[in-house]
Amino acid sequence: MKEIPAPVKPPERRRLSLPVATLIGLAALVTALGVGHLIAGFVGYNASPFVAVADFVIAHSPHPVVVWAEQTLGTADKTVLKIGLAVVLVLFAVLAGQLSRRKPLAGQVLVGLLGIAGVAAVYERTDVGQLALLAPVVALVASLLVFGWLHRYALPPAFDESRAPEGPTRRQVLVRGAGVAAGAGVAAIAGQVISGAGDAEASRAAVGPLIPSRKAPPLPADADFQKLGSPPFITPNADFYRIDTAFVVPQVRTEDWSLKIHGLVDREVTLSYADIRTRPLVEREITMTCVSNEVGGDLISTAKFIGVDLVDLLDRAGVRQGAEQMYATSVDGFTCSTPANVALDPKRGAMLAIGMNGEPLPVEHGFPARVVIPGLYGYVSATKWVTDLEFAKWDSRQSYWLERGWAEQAPIKTESRIDTPSGFASVTAGKVRVAGTAWAQHIGIAKVEVRVDQGPWQQAMLSAQVNKDTWRMWWAEVDVPSGTHSVTVRATDQSGYTQTDQIADPVPNGASGWHSVSLNAH
Repeated sequence: MKEIPAPVKPPERRRLSLPVATLIGLAALVTALGVGHLIAGFVGYNASPFVAVADFVIAHSPHPVVVWAEQTLGTADKTVLKIGLAVVLVLFAVLAGQLSRRKPLAGQVLVGLLGIAGVAAVYERTDVGQLALLAPVVALVASLLVFGWLHRYALPPAFDESRAPEGPTRRQVLVRGAGVAAGAGVAAIAGQVISGAGDAEASRAAVGPLIPSRKAPPLPADADFQKLGSPPFITPNADFYRIDTAFVVPQVRTEDWSLKIHGLVDREVTLSYADIRTRPLVEREITMTCVSNEVGGDLISTAKFIGVDLVDLLDRAGVRQGAEQMYATSVDGFTCSTPANVALDPKRGAMLAIGMNGEPLPVEHGFPARVVIPGLYGYVSATKWVTDLEFAKWDSRQSYWLERGWAEQAPIKTESRIDTPSGFASVTAGKVRVAGTAWAQHIGIAKVEVRVDQGPWQQAMLSAQVNKDTWRMWWAEVDVPSGTHSVTVRATDQSGYTQTDQIADPVPNGASGWHSVSLNAH
C-alpha cells in the first residue's frame, strides 16, 4: 500500500517583533521632527511641524480648556502642552509600527495622516510665507521613506515563503534605528542654529543702556512692606508673571523688527527699532494684571517700563474719527484688541515699551518691543513682540480672546489680597499681623480694611502711593482668638467704590470677590 505523505504545513507568515516594529515607528517620528526642524531653520522657525501643531492646538482648543489650563497650570501650561503633544505623537508612532508588523502600508498611512496634519498646521499660520510648507512636506516624505526603508531592512521581502531569508538580528535593526535617531537629532540642532534662536539674546545685549529723558521719580522708602510680608514694590524680571499663547518664545532681532501703523489712519507709518531707540524715552512704574487672575491670585506684577508714549506714534499716523479698536498683532500671529479711545488718551500713559527694570525687555516679555497700557487687563492691552497696529471698527476684526467670548472693554477691577499669613497657617492667638496688596490701576487705592470672621472692619495701614497705575501695599494687626478663624480683606478705590463681595469668575472681564484666609490660632 502506497504511503500517503503527511500534508505540508504552510510556512508561517513572517512578521516583525513588537520591539522592532515600535522602533520603526519611533524612528519615522524623530525623522519627521528633526528634518522638519532643519528645514524650518531656512524657511521660518514657526514652520517646524512640532511648533506649528502645538500652536494649532492652542489656537483651536475649546475655550473652557484654555481657561482651565491658564487657571490650573499657570505659566507651566506650555510645558505641559509640550509633554502632552510629545506623548500623543509617540503613541501614534508606536501604533504605526504595530500596524505594520507584516506589511508597512498601514503604518505608512498613519504616518502620512500625521504629516498632513503638520502641513495643515503650517498652512494656517499667518506669520510665515508660502515656502514654509517645505518644512512639513519634506518632513512627511522623509518619515515615509525611513519607515519603508527600516521595514524592508528588518523584514526583507521573500521570494520563497518556505525559504525566507533570515534577515538582520534585532541588534542590527536597533543600531540602524539609533543611527536614524542620531541623524534626526543632528538635523534638529542644525535647524535651531540656522534659525538663529540665540540671535535675539545677542541682539538684546547689543542694545546698550536705556537712559530715559523722563525718569520715574525715586520710590519712597515705604512703597512696600516687604519686611512685614508684602511683595517687593518692583517685581524682578525673573519673577514677573508670564501668560501668553506663544508655544515657543519668538526670537526677533532689532534689525529685523518693525512696527506698522495702518487702517483707519491718514497716513500709514512704519517704524524701525532705531526709530524708537533714538526717540526721547520715558520711564513709568506700571502694575500689570492678567484677566485670568483669580481672587487672591498672583498673576499681577509691577515693573519700571521704559519706552515712548504710544500716542506720539499714533499722532504721526493720524488716527481717523470712527476708529473703534486698535488691533495689535504679534510676530507669532497673536492678536489683541484695545479700545481706540483708551490707546489715544494722552492722560492714560500708554507706552510702546522697549525696556523693563533698567534693561532691554527680556525676550520672554516681548523683546524688542511690546505695548503696555495702564488700567486694562493684559489681554486687551499688553501685546508682546508687537509688529502691527491696525485701527478698525469693532465689527471688522475680532482678536484672539474676543473670538472666545471675552469682553471688549476690560478695565481692571478694584481688588485686594492677603499675602501673609498664608491660608491655614498656624498662628499664636492674640495680635496677628496681616499684610497684603491692593490695586485699582488708573484710579488708585484710597483705603484697605480687614476683619476677623464677621466682626467689624478695621482700617489697615497703607504704603506710600507711587502713582495711580500701580498696586499699593497694606498691613494691619488683628485680634485672632484661639481656634480656626477667617481673615478677610476689601479695598476702596479713590473714586469711592468699595470692591464687591459678589464672586465672579475671570470670564468674561475679570474675577471679583473678597479674599479670605483661614488661620489656626493656638
